Amino acid sequence: MAGIPLYQTAIQPEWIDYNGHLRDAYYGLIVSLATDALMDRVGLDEAYRQSTGGTLYTLEMHLNFLQEVHAADTATVSVRVLGVDQKRIHAAFEIGRRGKPGVAANAELMLLHVRQTAGNVASAPFPPQVSAALERLHSESAALAAEGPGSRRMELRPPVRA
Repeated sequence: MAGIPLYQTAIQPEWIDYNGHLRDAYYGLIVSLATDALMDRVGLDEAYRQSTGGTLYTLEMHLNFLQEVHAADTATVSVRVLGVDQKRIHAAFEIGRRGKPGVAANAELMLLHVRQTAGNVASAPFPPQVSAALERLHSESAALAAEGPGSRRMELRPPVRA
C-alpha cells in the first residue's frame, strides 16, 4: 500500500454482514479510527484536545470499496497527506488486509481544525508545531502513488481574493 502506515485493527464479528464481509459502515469507522491515529501523530492528541478544546471535524469523505474484507482479516491503514493549509487537511487513507495484496478500500477526507469552547464551535488555525508535523507528513507522502482511485472533486482551493 502507498502511504505511511498509521493504524491497524482486527475485524470484529459484529462488523460482518449477511454476505460474509465487512458491512460498508465499518469501513468508515476504520477510517475514523485511523483519523484519530493521525491526530495523535501530529500532536492533536487527547492532552491537546483537553487543554485547548481543539479537534478535527470531518467536512467531507469519499469512500471507494475495492475488495471484500472478511472476519479473519486485520485491516491496515496508511495515510497520504495530499494538502494542508492553516486550518484544513486533505488526507487519503488506504485500507488493506494484512498479508493480502491490494487495497480493499480507500477514502479521501477533508478535515477542519476547530476549537470547541463554552458550547461554541469555530474554525481555528493549527498551532505551529501541528502545522510543522502536517507539513512533514505532506512532504513525505503527497507524491506517493495511490493504489486505488481518488475522488474527482475534493481539493484545497486557495482563498478567493477580491
